Amino acid sequence: MKNRPLIGINTDFRAPAKGRTPHCFIQSGYFECLLAANATPVIIPPLTRESDISPILDRLDGVMLAGGDDLDPRKMGLSPHPAVTMVSERRELADRLLVKLVQQRRMPVLGIGLGMQELNVVCGGGLFLHLPEDLPKGIPHRDPLGGAHRHTVVMQPGTRLEEIYGPGEIRVNSYHHQGVRKLAPNFRVAALAPDGLIEAFESKDPSWWVTGVQWHPENEGNISLDSQLIEAFIAAAASMRNAPALAKVG
Repeated sequence: MKNRPLIGINTDFRAPAKGRTPHCFIQSGYFECLLAANATPVIIPPLTRESDISPILDRLDGVMLAGGDDLDPRKMGLSPHPAVTMVSERRELADRLLVKLVQQRRMPVLGIGLGMQELNVVCGGGLFLHLPEDLPKGIPHRDPLGGAHRHTVVMQPGTRLEEIYGPGEIRVNSYHHQGVRKLAPNFRVAALAPDGLIEAFESKDPSWWVTGVQWHPENEGNISLDSQLIEAFIAAAASMRNAPALAKVG
Protein backbone atom coordinates (compact mmCIF):
# COMPACT_ATOMS: atom_id res chain seq x y z
CA MET A 1 0.00 0.00 0.00
CA LYS A 2 1.19 3.47 -0.89
CA ASN A 3 0.87 5.02 2.57
CA ARG A 4 2.49 2.25 4.57
CA PRO A 5 5.23 3.54 6.91
CA LEU A 6 8.74 2.67 5.74
CA ILE A 7 10.64 0.85 8.49
CA GLY A 8 14.35 0.18 8.21
CA ILE A 9 15.88 -3.01 9.62
CA ASN A 10 19.61 -3.39 10.20
CA THR A 11 21.36 -6.50 8.96
CA ASP A 12 24.01 -8.90 10.17
CA PHE A 13 27.29 -9.31 8.31
CA ARG A 14 29.36 -12.39 7.64
CA ALA A 15 32.97 -11.72 6.72
CA PRO A 16 34.71 -13.55 3.89
CA ALA A 17 36.32 -16.88 4.64
CA LYS A 18 37.83 -19.69 2.64
CA GLY A 19 35.31 -20.72 0.02
CA ARG A 20 32.76 -18.15 1.21
CA THR A 21 32.01 -14.66 -0.03
CA PRO A 22 31.01 -11.86 2.39
CA HIS A 23 27.28 -11.29 2.69
CA CYS A 24 24.54 -9.66 4.77
CA PHE A 25 21.60 -11.56 6.20
CA ILE A 26 18.52 -11.11 8.35
CA GLN A 27 15.99 -13.48 9.89
CA SER A 28 12.71 -13.33 8.00
CA GLY A 29 10.63 -12.76 11.15
CA TYR A 30 11.75 -9.14 11.31
CA PHE A 31 10.29 -8.14 7.97
CA GLU A 32 7.35 -10.56 8.19
CA CYS A 33 6.10 -8.97 11.42
CA LEU A 34 6.32 -5.51 9.84
CA LEU A 35 4.36 -6.61 6.80
CA ALA A 36 1.72 -8.13 9.09
CA ALA A 37 1.43 -4.75 10.87
CA ASN A 38 0.88 -2.93 7.56
CA ALA A 39 4.37 -1.45 7.25
CA THR A 40 6.91 -1.73 4.43
CA PRO A 41 10.29 -3.13 5.53
CA VAL A 42 13.49 -1.63 4.13
CA ILE A 43 16.70 -3.61 4.58
CA ILE A 44 19.64 -1.44 5.74
CA PRO A 45 23.11 -2.79 4.87
CA PRO A 46 25.87 -2.45 7.50
CA LEU A 47 27.09 0.96 6.35
CA THR A 48 29.84 2.62 8.38
CA ARG A 49 29.84 6.15 6.92
CA GLU A 50 27.29 8.77 7.92
CA SER A 51 27.21 10.10 4.36
CA ASP A 52 25.99 6.68 3.18
CA ILE A 53 23.38 5.98 5.86
CA SER A 54 21.85 9.47 6.21
CA PRO A 55 20.13 9.49 2.78
CA ILE A 56 18.44 6.21 3.71
CA LEU A 57 17.24 7.52 7.08
CA ASP A 58 15.90 10.63 5.34
CA ARG A 59 13.34 8.39 3.63
CA LEU A 60 12.38 6.18 6.59
CA ASP A 61 9.64 6.62 9.18
CA GLY A 62 11.19 4.36 11.81
CA VAL A 63 13.94 1.82 12.51
CA MET A 64 13.83 -1.69 13.96
CA LEU A 65 17.13 -2.80 15.51
CA ALA A 66 17.39 -6.55 15.11
CA GLY A 67 18.78 -9.13 17.49
CA GLY A 68 22.01 -11.05 17.07
CA ASP A 69 25.13 -12.14 18.90
CA ASP A 70 27.08 -9.99 21.39
CA LEU A 71 28.87 -6.66 21.34
CA ASP A 72 32.65 -6.65 21.73
CA PRO A 73 33.32 -6.35 25.49
CA ARG A 74 36.56 -4.47 24.82
CA LYS A 75 34.64 -1.63 23.17
CA MET A 76 32.74 -1.28 26.46
CA GLY A 77 35.91 -1.23 28.55
CA LEU A 78 35.42 -4.84 29.71
CA SER A 79 37.56 -7.96 29.50
CA PRO A 80 36.81 -10.72 26.99
CA HIS A 81 34.63 -13.57 28.23
CA PRO A 82 34.46 -17.15 26.92
CA ALA A 83 30.64 -17.07 26.81
CA VAL A 84 30.62 -14.03 24.49
CA THR A 85 30.04 -14.64 20.79
CA MET A 86 30.76 -11.33 19.11
CA VAL A 87 29.00 -9.93 16.09
CA SER A 88 31.27 -8.98 13.22
CA GLU A 89 33.24 -5.78 13.67
CA ARG A 90 31.55 -4.29 10.62
CA ARG A 91 28.07 -4.88 12.02
CA GLU A 92 28.99 -3.41 15.40
CA LEU A 93 30.48 -0.28 13.82
CA ALA A 94 27.47 0.11 11.53
CA ASP A 95 24.94 -0.47 14.32
CA ARG A 96 26.62 2.01 16.66
CA LEU A 97 26.51 4.66 13.94
CA LEU A 98 22.89 3.83 13.14
CA VAL A 99 21.85 4.18 16.80
CA LYS A 100 23.70 7.49 17.06
CA LEU A 101 21.92 8.92 14.02
CA VAL A 102 18.51 7.59 15.03
CA GLN A 103 18.94 9.20 18.44
CA GLN A 104 19.93 12.52 16.88
CA ARG A 105 16.91 12.45 14.60
CA ARG A 106 14.49 11.24 17.31
CA MET A 107 13.14 8.64 14.91
CA PRO A 108 10.73 6.01 16.27
CA VAL A 109 12.82 2.94 17.05
CA LEU A 110 12.19 -0.54 18.41
CA GLY A 111 15.25 -2.40 19.69
CA ILE A 112 14.95 -6.18 19.99
CA GLY A 113 17.42 -8.38 21.86
CA LEU A 114 20.87 -7.18 20.81
CA GLY A 115 19.18 -4.09 19.36
CA MET A 116 17.91 -3.21 22.84
CA GLN A 117 21.41 -3.66 24.27
CA GLU A 118 22.95 -1.52 21.52
CA LEU A 119 20.53 1.30 22.24
CA ASN A 120 21.45 1.17 25.91
CA VAL A 121 25.22 1.04 25.38
CA VAL A 122 25.43 3.74 22.71
CA CYS A 123 23.25 6.04 24.83
CA GLY A 124 25.48 5.63 27.89
CA GLY A 125 24.41 2.42 29.65
CA GLY A 126 26.21 -0.82 30.46
CA LEU A 127 25.66 -4.58 30.23
CA PHE A 128 26.03 -7.76 32.23
CA LEU A 129 28.40 -9.92 30.17
CA HIS A 130 27.05 -13.30 31.29
CA LEU A 131 23.98 -13.54 33.50
CA PRO A 132 24.67 -16.97 35.04
CA GLU A 133 27.83 -15.48 36.57
CA ASP A 134 26.77 -11.87 37.10
CA LEU A 135 23.35 -12.80 38.55
CA PRO A 136 23.85 -16.34 39.88
CA LYS A 137 20.57 -16.22 41.85
CA GLY A 138 18.57 -14.97 38.88
CA ILE A 139 15.99 -16.96 36.97
CA PRO A 140 17.00 -18.74 33.72
CA HIS A 141 16.85 -16.39 30.75
CA ARG A 142 17.48 -19.00 28.08
CA ASP A 143 17.38 -22.73 27.54
CA PRO A 144 20.99 -23.98 27.72
CA LEU A 145 20.17 -26.49 24.97
CA GLY A 146 18.83 -23.77 22.68
CA GLY A 147 15.15 -24.69 22.97
CA ALA A 148 12.14 -22.47 23.54
CA HIS A 149 12.03 -20.72 26.90
CA ARG A 150 9.52 -18.29 28.41
CA HIS A 151 9.25 -16.38 31.67
CA THR A 152 7.10 -13.57 33.04
CA VAL A 153 7.86 -9.87 32.91
CA VAL A 154 6.05 -7.23 34.95
CA MET A 155 4.97 -3.94 33.36
CA GLN A 156 5.99 -0.81 35.25
CA PRO A 157 3.20 1.65 36.12
CA GLY A 158 2.82 4.74 33.97
CA THR A 159 4.90 3.45 31.08
CA ARG A 160 4.19 3.10 27.38
CA LEU A 161 4.38 -0.68 27.71
CA GLU A 162 1.69 -0.63 30.39
CA GLU A 163 -0.49 1.32 27.95
CA ILE A 164 0.17 -1.32 25.27
CA TYR A 165 -0.21 -4.46 27.42
CA GLY A 166 -2.16 -3.28 30.43
CA PRO A 167 -1.02 -3.54 34.07
CA GLY A 168 0.47 -6.68 35.56
CA GLU A 169 2.59 -9.33 33.90
CA ILE A 170 2.89 -11.15 30.60
CA ARG A 171 4.91 -14.16 29.49
CA VAL A 172 7.63 -13.57 26.91
CA ASN A 173 10.14 -15.70 25.03
CA SER A 174 13.71 -15.45 26.30
CA TYR A 175 16.96 -16.38 24.54
CA HIS A 176 19.60 -14.09 26.07
CA HIS A 177 22.64 -14.55 28.30
CA GLN A 178 23.41 -10.83 28.66
CA GLY A 179 21.31 -7.98 30.05
CA VAL A 180 21.19 -4.36 31.12
CA ARG A 181 23.46 -3.70 34.10
CA LYS A 182 23.23 0.11 33.98
CA LEU A 183 20.38 1.87 32.21
CA ALA A 184 21.29 4.83 29.98
CA PRO A 185 20.24 8.14 31.59
CA ASN A 186 17.69 9.07 28.90
CA PHE A 187 15.74 5.81 29.36
CA ARG A 188 13.41 4.50 32.07
CA VAL A 189 12.53 0.94 33.04
CA ALA A 190 9.38 -0.34 31.33
CA ALA A 191 9.33 -4.02 32.38
CA LEU A 192 11.22 -6.23 34.84
CA ALA A 193 11.82 -9.96 35.11
CA PRO A 194 10.99 -11.62 38.47
CA ASP A 195 14.69 -11.47 39.41
CA GLY A 196 14.80 -7.70 38.85
CA LEU A 197 16.57 -7.77 35.48
CA ILE A 198 15.48 -5.00 33.12
CA GLU A 199 13.52 -6.65 30.31
CA ALA A 200 12.31 -3.49 28.59
CA PHE A 201 12.97 0.23 28.64
CA GLU A 202 11.66 3.33 26.90
CA SER A 203 12.56 6.98 26.44
CA LYS A 204 11.90 9.46 29.22
CA ASP A 205 11.23 12.04 26.50
CA PRO A 206 7.56 11.75 25.44
CA SER A 207 8.43 13.25 22.04
CA TRP A 208 10.75 10.32 21.17
CA TRP A 209 9.12 6.91 20.69
CA VAL A 210 11.88 4.46 21.54
CA THR A 211 11.40 1.08 23.18
CA GLY A 212 13.88 -1.70 23.80
CA VAL A 213 12.75 -5.22 24.68
CA GLN A 214 14.91 -8.17 25.60
CA TRP A 215 12.40 -10.65 24.20
CA HIS A 216 11.65 -11.32 20.53
CA PRO A 217 8.20 -10.25 19.29
CA GLU A 218 9.27 -11.06 15.72
CA ASN A 219 9.74 -14.75 16.57
CA GLU A 220 7.82 -17.09 14.28
CA GLY A 221 5.97 -18.45 17.33
CA ASN A 222 4.70 -14.97 18.13
CA ILE A 223 1.41 -14.40 19.92
CA SER A 224 -1.11 -11.57 19.93
CA LEU A 225 0.82 -9.79 22.68
CA ASP A 226 3.87 -9.64 20.41
CA SER A 227 1.77 -8.15 17.63
CA GLN A 228 0.50 -5.41 19.96
CA LEU A 229 4.03 -4.07 20.45
CA ILE A 230 4.83 -4.13 16.74
CA GLU A 231 1.55 -2.38 15.93
CA ALA A 232 2.21 0.34 18.53
CA PHE A 233 5.64 0.93 16.98
CA ILE A 234 4.17 1.16 13.48
CA ALA A 235 1.50 3.58 14.70
CA ALA A 236 4.21 5.82 16.17
CA ALA A 237 6.15 5.73 12.89
CA ALA A 238 3.00 6.55 10.91
CA SER A 239 2.24 9.53 13.15
CA MET A 240 5.73 10.92 12.56
CA ARG A 241 5.50 10.88 8.77
CA ASN A 242 4.10 14.40 8.51
CA ALA A 243 6.05 15.91 11.41
CA PRO A 244 8.81 17.51 9.25
CA ALA A 245 6.21 19.00 6.91
CA LEU A 246 4.28 20.43 9.82
CA ALA A 247 7.46 21.92 11.27
CA LYS A 248 8.20 23.65 7.97
CA VAL A 249 4.68 25.08 7.82
CA GLY A 250 5.06 26.44 11.37
